[in-house]
Amino acid sequence: MKQALFVAWRTRDPDNPAWGPVGRLEFDGKFYRYFYTQGAQSLPGFQPFPKMDNLDVVYESTELFPLFVNRLLSQRRPEYEAYLRWSGFGHDNPPNPLTILAVTEGQRQTDAIEVFPCPIPDREGCYFNRFFLHGIRYAEEAGRAYVGRLKVGEQLRLVPEPTNPADPLAVAIYPLNADERIGYAPRYLAHDIHTLLGQCHPDFVELFVEQINDDAPLQQRVLCRMQSCWPDTFEPCNTEAFRPIPSGVSADCGS
Repeated sequence: MKQALFVAWRTRDPDNPAWGPVGRLEFDGKFYRYFYTQGAQSLPGFQPFPKMDNLDVVYESTELFPLFVNRLLSQRRPEYEAYLRWSGFGHDNPPNPLTILAVTEGQRQTDAIEVFPCPIPDREGCYFNRFFLHGIRYAEEAGRAYVGRLKVGEQLRLVPEPTNPADPLAVAIYPLNADERIGYAPRYLAHDIHTLLGQCHPDFVELFVEQINDDAPLQQRVLCRMQSCWPDTFEPCNTEAFRPIPSGVSADCGS
């Protein structure tokens, strides 16, 4: 089955914040492909990536493109085994690069790029995703303290924040039976979560603590697992910004 990740970019201008998809990375088991999406033409301030500067081309290689290799921790680094463990992977049988990037999001301190998976139904036809809890540093003291008490398997709840001044689509995360906000869902999931909360029965949109990494940096401290129904009309990543620029390229994330 084809794997697909979207590539997003955000502006660094605090007076004109913007974020959105600009490209898509695929792997079919043999070839890696990258192409730009319509967001690359509409997102203010975006410039094509070095050595991939033609918006109309589908780039293809038997090796992962350097732009994305640089978002993976080198296997020679002493913390590589911990890096895999934090993301829920085993050192003895590490997954392919796109599987790792789908969880780690490939973010670096030196740029404004992140990657995220293109959702497809699981074998049971349900929505499933794993992600790290975002925004712990923005939580109040009580929320940060609660993070330290989280337990594997604990259920959490998703709470939209339509009055959030930074992002009206923001989705906060709370303990199931407590009022301390402990963080946020990733921005790339916000639109999907709003849709799923509106179309699925509340009992079928669930969030759990998958793993706790006490020795990890804050942004990789809590790995979450989200699962829900997949409504018949649900089409994730289907806005114009996600559509391919090169002609003849399918917008379908599946096989």
